[in-house]
Amino acid sequence: MAVGITWCVAARPLTDAAVAEAVDAALVHGGRPGIDVDVVLVDDPTLADLHGRFLGDPSVTDVMSFDLGEDGGGPSGELYVSVDRAEAVARDRGVRAARELALYLVHGALHLCGHDDHDPEQRAAMRSAERAVLDALGYEPDDAPHDALP
Repeated sequence: MAVGITWCVAARPLTDAAVAEAVDAALVHGGRPGIDVDVVLVDDPTLADLHGRFLGDPSVTDVMSFDLGEDGGGPSGELYVSVDRAEAVARDRGVRAARELALYLVHGALHLCGHDDHDPEQRAAMRSAERAVLDALGYEPDDAPHDALP
């Protein structure tokens, strides 16, 4: 399993090792260990542009996951994560930016494992999986709902 990491922003709330560890832990938890994932850490405008192009919604978002399959010709998935969003939401929530960014990485990797969060039941299962992975990684608890945030 390999996690490729590309930083397109100056701010680095996590080390490369912590980024890879969060993605790896989520993939193991989600039942898809061993896949290759490229992680691209970007700013809000870049992710909003991707959000608009691929999902028809140009609003700011935190993470986008792309499942590329397992054909052996490259990564099996890509995660695009907004460091700007992690820093802003962390400030609003009173948590460390590193924890918020780790949450986005875990959330995106769980999407690659088939987790979804479009209905209340799926969302509850996703939140439970996120907590389990972040707890296992040693991140401090944060039980305030993210769904209420803009």
